[in-house]
Amino acid sequence: MATVAKTEGIKAFSATHDWESADYEPTLPVSEMSNPLTHNIDRAPASSIVKMLQACDFQMFQEKSGAAYERLLSDQVAKSLMEVAKRVQLILKNPQDSLIVLSGCGTSGRLAFFITSGFNRELRRLNHSAVCSYIIAGGDRALFSSQEAPEDDPISGALSLKKVSEGKKRVLFIGISCGLSAPFVAGQLDFCLQHPDVYTPVLVGFNPPHQARNEPIPGCTFTFHSVVTKMRELAKMQKAFLINPVLGPEAISGSSRMKGGSATKILLEVVFSAAHAANFSRTPITYNGILQHMRSYGKVLDITYSQTEGIAAVMEAAGRSLQCGRGLCYLSWGFLGLLGLIDASECKPTFGADYKDIQGFVGGGCKELGNKEGDLNLMGAEFGIAHIDFLHNVLPSLTDKDTVLLLYSHSDDVDEVAKMARRVKEKTSNMHAVYHQTDGDTAAQQGEINKLCSSTLNFIWPQATPASMGLQHMWELSTKLVLNAVSTGAHILKGKVYQNYMIDLQVTNSKLYCRAARLLQRLSGHPKSLCEEALLKAIYQVDKLTEDIMTCNLITHTHTARKVKKVVPLALVCLLTGYSIKEARSHLEQKPIVREAVEACLREQTLFSG
Repeated sequence: MATVAKTEGIKAFSATHDWESADYEPTLPVSEMSNPLTHNIDRAPASSIVKMLQACDFQMFQEKSGAAYERLLSDQVAKSLMEVAKRVQLILKNPQDSLIVLSGCGTSGRLAFFITSGFNRELRRLNHSAVCSYIIAGGDRALFSSQEAPEDDPISGALSLKKVSEGKKRVLFIGISCGLSAPFVAGQLDFCLQHPDVYTPVLVGFNPPHQARNEPIPGCTFTFHSVVTKMRELAKMQKAFLINPVLGPEAISGSSRMKGGSATKILLEVVFSAAHAANFSRTPITYNGILQHMRSYGKVLDITYSQTEGIAAVMEAAGRSLQCGRGLCYLSWGFLGLLGLIDASECKPTFGADYKDIQGFVGGGCKELGNKEGDLNLMGAEFGIAHIDFLHNVLPSLTDKDTVLLLYSHSDDVDEVAKMARRVKEKTSNMHAVYHQTDGDTAAQQGEINKLCSSTLNFIWPQATPASMGLQHMWELSTKLVLNAVSTGAHILKGKVYQNYMIDLQVTNSKLYCRAARLLQRLSGHPKSLCEEALLKAIYQVDKLTEDIMTCNLITHTHTARKVKKVVPLALVCLLTGYSIKEARSHLEQKPIVREAVEACLREQTLFSG
């Protein structure tokens, strides 16, 4: 069908740019590779950016070919999902002294919260006790803001799991690490392996097992790779489970919030939906049922990307806002609200963005979301996420240079959406909407909202959805795809991407430090030692590294880097030109678009070498 046809097109393209071949970026795990489909995405107009992102997303549903990696629709993945779903069903059947824990860092932790909240809410609706809990590295403040450093703390990970499961006799632990790399999750998995009488560990990620991170973890006797090796042995006896289909490289190298986040949502929803149907509707958990449910998500991509022109229009508007130093606001209602908050929070570490560049707001804020630590308003302005915070802190200063995007469905209070749209319209004409409805079910106020908005992405979904998949999950994934496209494209248009690399990423944990060093090597052509030296000079803002700096550990380096802007661009300019830190900073100030500054340096280097 449509999904298959589009996927076949991608296969044809990939024939000459096969990221699966042994000689394609052989030193990198798949999740860190650059995607051949998006090599020149930084030079593309909005309409082409959307089509490239579409092609990358459809790679998720490519079938396994030959001896290649396990894929999303592979036999082994479906079988593992079946077995995990059966264990969830057992806990639903006998919830006493039992718990399901979902955990991750960054996007993975936010999705753990998102899926846990949705499943518990549905259980409470059926008068069933909640059986799920979530853990996110950095605590609840990491739900809505960038908290990258805690990802490196395996002891904190293990202690948080021990605390949340205190007194439980049976715990199904699902650790999510897209790159099979987060020490926080490795610590939790190792803790599970040490207590097999209570814990059954499940690992969700998107690299093959041999590519799991194998660097030593300070203070630990294990690596992520050694934990995966033990789990593979236990998986043979179904005492542990690995769910790690390969999705292909991300559209922006290493940006696992995109395909990695989407696939995490798909996999876990398939597991929980199958368990739910088995427990409450007596629907057996079958291989074919799991596979059919997985395939149904491909139709969400078809419906979403049928509106490429509309997505490109919103992306272009958001890009213009960021280019002139203004912002993009997501105003959300109902269950779609958290997706706007998640997307906004991801832009800071990915693109070096300020929290005001892209902000999310949802109805009653934390009170509506039900996170463990309650209202986070006292932690700072960036945690003011309720509509009232938008009205007090953002609306008064809105101009036509800002972009506002409304996110809602016909099941929300569309009267309230219309009221808010009228208030926003008084301050800016640059307002757009994403609206989900079922076929033939349009809210009376939608016509007025359409007139108030510059554009509306109106997604119409068929009434007859697959039995195992609710409309809500469809709308959520569709909204996630749209928001990821808009925020990524806007930052590309602002010049925050070079080729398909995050050139202005924040170097705030070990994973991002290693990524930055690799990126410097690739773009400068200099050896690893010289690139790490340049990176440290940029972090510490010095032209000569002292012995004190050289003997500091990685945690100190990443902690210091949090306070410095444009670390990677600074290091790269120094490597390409031989400039001092001060001269490199001046060069970047003259050319604030990072891509243009880098290109100017590369041209100078070419002329000089010629």
